[in-house]
Amino acid sequence: MENFMTQILHGYVRHKNPYHNDLHAADVTQTVHYMLSQQGLANWLTDLEIFAAIIAAIIHDFDHTGTTNNFHVMSGSETALLYNDRAVLENLHVSAAFRVMREEDCNILSHLSTEEYREFRSLVIDMVLATDMSCHFQQIKSVKSIIGHTDFSSLEKSQAMSLVLHCCDISHPSKKWDLHQKWTMLLMEEFFLQGDKEQALGLPYSPLCDRNTTLIAESQIGFIDFIVAPSLDVFGEMLDKVEQKNLYTRSPPISESINEEPPAEGKPSALRRKSQSLSGAIPNEAKVESAPECNSPSPSEPAPSTSAPPSPKAIKPRPRVKRPWLPHLEENKTNWKARTHRDAELRAQLSVVHDNSNGEEPPARVIV
Repeated sequence: MENFMTQILHGYVRHKNPYHNDLHAADVTQTVHYMLSQQGLANWLTDLEIFAAIIAAIIHDFDHTGTTNNFHVMSGSETALLYNDRAVLENLHVSAAFRVMREEDCNILSHLSTEEYREFRSLVIDMVLATDMSCHFQQIKSVKSIIGHTDFSSLEKSQAMSLVLHCCDISHPSKKWDLHQKWTMLLMEEFFLQGDKEQALGLPYSPLCDRNTTLIAESQIGFIDFIVAPSLDVFGEMLDKVEQKNLYTRSPPISESINEEPPAEGKPSALRRKSQSLSGAIPNEAKVESAPECNSPSPSEPAPSTSAPPSPKAIKPRPRVKRPWLPHLEENKTNWKARTHRDAELRAQLSVVHDNSNGEEPPARVIV
């Protein structure tokens, strides 16, 4: 594991990216760990699935070039040619990481059986490819459609795990202001460096990559309103659904199973105790009936009189998983709105100076 992590670290730092580096990988991995452990998802996943989720988080931006998929496609890079212009970076990350895992001294998967390896690889590929922002709206729409139905069992584990990693990858606006602001400025600097390359190559600027015209505060408000908040809303609804259906199951600590010897042929491993979908998370004979609706009488109790409200004891409120990200989203959006007003005032002052001096146009971007 130490050799593997060392190689992954080298891949993250060799491009010297302001944002997509080892710190971003650590931040996303810590956030995934929080979502799994503190939000209860770890009790629903097998040890193999938890292991896949953590490794996917660690390698999800491995060997990132500091430029976007659009830049690779527009510039005709070798990487874009290799992956046919589709999910260029995401394919690069997961492919390069598995090449590292094939090295003898970095093989962290030697304890897995053939079947477990295939499942692990499939989960990691699905999760990392789902971080491609071009898949964002379809991914959110698909999961939202499934959790909107009474029968929630059609949601595959891989879909749920992919949503977890995607939400964690874009989660910095849901953290404290000082962290969010630092991550934002690092990301914008990486975008601006790409814009400089695009200008040098005679390419049009990609969105948010022109350092002279990009409005940072406005862009972050839009990012929160249209991307981050809706994603976390769906994620929270998914957690609520899992809780309501009583589909959490208990798993022993990862350490008890990942160090096991490979199972004998035909013998199931502790790493694969649960099925891939919610419908198989608990054996049929062990499944618990879902809680009755708020105003539905218990089968063993008489129906409440229509002239009087039901007893409070008969009402079972639907579980709602805590959403610690909501206050930070609101606070950060409020702070960015304040910045937009200050930036507008400063641009107005610069415009007056420009009119009086006939100098160059003042920049639209103002970093405070």
